Amino acid sequence: MLFEKNVYGEESMESLGASLANALKGGAVVYLEGDLGMGKTTIVRGILRGLGYEGPVKSPTYTIVEPYDFVGLEVFHFDLYRVTNAEELEYMGIRDYFSAAGLCLIEWAEMGVGVLPEADVVVSLALLPQGRKVSITSNTERGNSALGLIAAS
Repeated sequence: MLFEKNVYGEESMESLGASLANALKGGAVVYLEGDLGMGKTTIVRGILRGLGYEGPVKSPTYTIVEPYDFVGLEVFHFDLYRVTNAEELEYMGIRDYFSAAGLCLIEWAEMGVGVLPEADVVVSLALLPQGRKVSITSNTERGNSALGLIAAS
């Protein structure tokens, strides 16, 4: 399945993230793709706001993972930009973060190839004049269910 939308401005990107939150609140593995500054962390902020989080949301570039706890859902925001070898993820125990009831939002997932599980949903961001093209694809049945909810909203 594929869902595409053109987004203009940070507020609209956060709004799209908030709509994704409803579709992903049952847990999923989400890869966020796009160049530096494309809005990956902004969409994560929107997802977290959509789940009810009100605190600051920053990219965990140096800490690699930032956890957020909600009633019935654990969310982990990963930024693998500074990972030089996927084995580093094994040393930090990355597999322990992935559970059926968890939501893992992963920026720069290509740095963890061979260690990370398959994405249920892939959010790709591309540059448009004055905005971003957001393409969301699903790779699993769980992803198809989430994408169905996104398309219906």
